[in-house]
Amino acid sequence: MRRNRFTKIVATIGPASSTTERLRTLFEAGADVFRLNFSHGQHEDHRQRVEQLRALEKEFKHPIAILLDLQGPKLRLGTFAKGPMVLKKGQRVRFDMDAEPGTTKRVPLLHPEIFKAAKPDGILLIDDGKVRLRIVSHDAETIDTEVEVAGTISDRKGVNLPNLVLPMSPMTSKDHKDLAFGLSLGVDWIALSFVQHANDIAELKKLVAGRAAVMAKLEKPQAIEHLDEIIEQSDGIMVARGDLGVEMPPEAVPPLQKRILAAARVAGKPTIVATQMLESMINAPTPTRAEVSDVATAVYDGTDAVMLSAESASGSYPVEAVTMMDRILKSVEADPLYRRLMDASRHEPEATTADAISAAARQCAHTLSAAAIVTYTNTGSTTLRAARERPDVRILCLTPNIDTARRMTLTWGVHPVRTEDAHNFGDMVQRAVRVARQEMIAKEGERLVVTAGVPFGTPGATNILRIAYV
Repeated sequence: MRRNRFTKIVATIGPASSTTERLRTLFEAGADVFRLNFSHGQHEDHRQRVEQLRALEKEFKHPIAILLDLQGPKLRLGTFAKGPMVLKKGQRVRFDMDAEPGTTKRVPLLHPEIFKAAKPDGILLIDDGKVRLRIVSHDAETIDTEVEVAGTISDRKGVNLPNLVLPMSPMTSKDHKDLAFGLSLGVDWIALSFVQHANDIAELKKLVAGRAAVMAKLEKPQAIEHLDEIIEQSDGIMVARGDLGVEMPPEAVPPLQKRILAAARVAGKPTIVATQMLESMINAPTPTRAEVSDVATAVYDGTDAVMLSAESASGSYPVEAVTMMDRILKSVEADPLYRRLMDASRHEPEATTADAISAAARQCAHTLSAAAIVTYTNTGSTTLRAARERPDVRILCLTPNIDTARRMTLTWGVHPVRTEDAHNFGDMVQRAVRVARQEMIAKEGERLVVTAGVPFGTPGATNILRIAYV
């Protein structure tokens, strides 16, 4: 199962993609990573999806990554006694923590964290920003606001607070249960929602204890203030443009996307650009031209992966959405401008042996027109360094660790293969040549650039480069 592209596709599983046959079709169409959205579905449903994907992995003899996306804290209004309430501009509205249904005089908001964080001129956005209110005054039990953008509010509508830092963990009691369950199933990535600072990621990594890679979802303005620290703590980054676009001006999101992707690439951390990428394909067999351009922009920006949400989870055309995504990625990567952008955005390697070897491998592969760069790795660090260089050939990742092989399926340009560990240097080269031919990545007469760390099994010790003939 060899992809003829570098950028990866993440497909969300849902009612439209829950059968074994549909999952097989999505994988064949181009999905590299499958996302389990724990905001929806029951544990038993997710268990069944994991079992189906592991069966497909055996069938195709190729690693498949599973991403568990934790729901995180959902801030919502309470209920209303007489149905939806119409708010007019300039109207005063009081929020309180009384569980009784709301009236024209008060609105239930049962989140004490909001009352602790409230401050004058703080903003409350309701229903994905359709209604906007400004805090006029507050105390320990009430918040008085003035309507700045009119609209209708109703039962359980979501609340966003773009300029307030909430004193709360992004991990709810539900998330703790979901995390324990997901780890018991052997998922490969854990995505944490509503990250505000690096401590949120550190808290999750302690719970995960190395059993999965941890991804920070950047969807809060507060996270951007701590971007470098969050990237350093995380194993991967998701640009979650849905809530980010609600809590920030929409025009701020595109340059922010570029900034996040550039910073993550410098750090050598895989990235996903997500939300509303082919939104119209939920109900239509083809996307808008603007959506195609949006996906293409993310690829030109150098993202490792792009993600489908409702398009593949609950839409009417899940396979068509994956197929379209695959076509867009291939089209962009065939554009000479794409290669020039990847080369122009490359940063100087750090003054380490591992970075020097990885940079040299990329240059050797280009100069010699090699078929691929082969990385031997246990933890994936050697492969991540190679991917950060954005070479013009694919990266064949050989690892004895199936967990590493699965996690690497998310990374740009990487074709992971689980293989026995090399016994010595000569065996390493022979194994690289043999697997490259078996995977149809190289053919007789071509060359491979092989990197590894000696002694074998030492994490991060990339210190060897070898040119091998097939």
